[in-house]
Amino acid sequence: MNPFANKHLLLGVTGSIACYKAADLASKLRQAGAEVEAILTQAAQQFITPLTFQSVTGRRTFVDADLWGAAGHVIHVSLAEKADLMIIAPATANTIAKLAHGQADNLLTITSLAARCPILIAPAMDGGMWDNSATQANVQLLKARGVTFFGPVEGHLASGLRGVGRMTDPADLAGHIRYQLSRGGPLTGQKIVVTAGGTQEPLDPVRVLTNRSSGKQGYAIVQAALDLGADVDLISSPTHLPIPAGANLIPVKTAGEMLEAVLAAIMDSSALVMAAAVADFRPAHPAEQKIKKENTIPPILLERNPDILQTVGFLKHNHQYRGLTIGFAAESQEVLKNAAGKIRAKKLDMIVANDIGAPGAGFEVDTNQVTLLFPDGRQEALPLMGKEEVADRVLWEMMRMMGVEGASSG
Repeated sequence: MNPFANKHLLLGVTGSIACYKAADLASKLRQAGAEVEAILTQAAQQFITPLTFQSVTGRRTFVDADLWGAAGHVIHVSLAEKADLMIIAPATANTIAKLAHGQADNLLTITSLAARCPILIAPAMDGGMWDNSATQANVQLLKARGVTFFGPVEGHLASGLRGVGRMTDPADLAGHIRYQLSRGGPLTGQKIVVTAGGTQEPLDPVRVLTNRSSGKQGYAIVQAALDLGADVDLISSPTHLPIPAGANLIPVKTAGEMLEAVLAAIMDSSALVMAAAVADFRPAHPAEQKIKKENTIPPILLERNPDILQTVGFLKHNHQYRGLTIGFAAESQEVLKNAAGKIRAKKLDMIVANDIGAPGAGFEVDTNQVTLLFPDGRQEALPLMGKEEVADRVLWEMMRMMGVEGASSG
C-alpha cells in the first residue's frame, strides 16, 4: 500500500536559499521508498552541492555539464521518460518564467519540456516577486497546462521581510507527493468516511468530559485509504495529529456533532469506518458559567449520547444506506463477547475489537493488538503490530468485502 514503492521521482532544484529544504525533501522521499534523482541548476550549486543530494538519495545528481557529456544528446530524454513525477523545489521566479514560456536553456528546463509525467512545483521567492503580476501570469499559464503548484506559504523571508514566498515545509510537501502518487489506486472513485479521536462533551465553558483516545488508529486508517486511491472524509474531534494530505477534514467536538456529520457524509460513500471513541454519556445540564471550586461541589447528572453506529444500522436496515459499516470496540472486559454483540445490534459488516488493558494496545500508543470479528461468527486475532499495519489489514478486509480486484488474494 506504499505509494512511493517502485516510483521514480525527479527532483529539480533551482537557485534559492531554500535549497537546504530540497535536500531534506529528497531524504524524506528516499526514506519513504522512492528512487530519487536530482537535477541542480548552476544557481542552485551556489547554495548546495551535488554531493549533498547523492549522499541522501544514493543516486547520481545531474548538473548542466552533463548535457555535454558522452550521452549529452539524450540524457534529458532518459531522465524525463523514466520519471513517475517531476518535482521542482524550490522553484524560483526565473525558472517558473522559463517553464511558462517553453525556454529550455539548462538541463532542468529542457528535461521539464521533455517530461510526460505530472509536474509539481513548490515556489520559493520574496513576497514581492511572488505577488508580481508577471509571476502570477506565469503561474496561471502553467496551471492551465496541468502543472500543480504547492505553496508558497507565509512566513519570515530571507530578505528580512514577512510575506507569502516561503517554500512549503518538506514534510507537508512529501505528504502532498504521497497523495499525488496514490491517485489511480484500487479504491479510485470510492469515497470512504472515517471517524477519529475522542469526542468532547462540555461540562461548563472551560471543562469537558472526554476520553484518552489520541486518534492515531483512525488517522492511520485515513492514510491507508488515501494510499489506495480513495477519496476520504475525515470526521475528527480535536487531536494533535497532522491531517493526512488529501483528506477532507470535517471537524467536530461532541457526539451529537459527529452524528450529524456522519449522516451528512455517508450517503454517497462506499464505507464508513467508525474508529472514533465516542462518549456514551454527556452532562444533562452543562453550566453556562465556569463552575467555581469555591462553591459546593455540584452533582453531575448524565444522559445518554446518540449511538452513531446504531443509527447508521437503522438506515441500512431500511435500505437508506448501502455502504459497508466497520466499527471499533475498545473494551476492558469480555472483549470478544461485547464486540460480537455490537455486530448483531448495529448491523456491522466487521468490528475491530481490542483490549485496552493489554500491553502495547489501546489508547495513546503507536501499536495495537486487535481481533477482527465478522457477522458469520468468524474471528481473526492479529498479533501486536503498528497501528499503520492494523489499518492496512482493516482496509484489505474492506476491499475484499467490496469485491475490489486483487483483494481476495491478500
